[in-house]
Amino acid sequence: MKPAIKGLYAITPETGDTAQLLLKTRAALVGGANVVQYRSKSTDIALKHEQATELLELCRAFHVPLIVNDDVRLAALTDAEGVHVGEDDARLMEARIILGPDKIIGVSCYQDLARAEQFEAEGADYVAFGSFHPSPTKPGARPCPLSLLTEAKAKLHLPVVAIGGITLDNARPLIDAGADAIAVISALFDAPDVALAAGRFAALFKKT
Repeated sequence: MKPAIKGLYAITPETGDTAQLLLKTRAALVGGANVVQYRSKSTDIALKHEQATELLELCRAFHVPLIVNDDVRLAALTDAEGVHVGEDDARLMEARIILGPDKIIGVSCYQDLARAEQFEAEGADYVAFGSFHPSPTKPGARPCPLSLLTEAKAKLHLPVVAIGGITLDNARPLIDAGADAIAVISALFDAPDVALAAGRFAALFKKT
């Protein structure tokens, strides 16, 4: 059975410091992250393979799935639990052929509910909508209305992830509107105490 996509969905920051990446990711896992996504735009293939492999070992120690952002080949090479594809990445069906039926495949749907419905029909395991707030990671991202989460939960039968500028101060309305998971980068990994921040994000789901 595939792991459930719910709660705090931690997306790793861009860094060439593997030791620091592992240290912060471990803290996020200790705090309660339920999913980790390895996100790297580096062109250093060896570095990406090293980081993904070590993150996978760490995540498996916590029984938490590691999702690779964008790179279907890297997900296949490392045997990660899945991949997340976006607008310009490998198509879902191509990813499914490469990774097989047992891996998790998530798809960015931005502000497009019809896109989410299409990918649900094609076998996506979860969809992500955003950006719900201005994001330091993607400053030019198009804004997404809160109401889309409610519409998505009414029409879709798979987990819905909210992303984009999410902080402890603005996460609660997203969860109340229907988000099964919230994807967080900066407000988690830039926090003075990553484990504490992760715990506070995770606790928001226990109050629903």
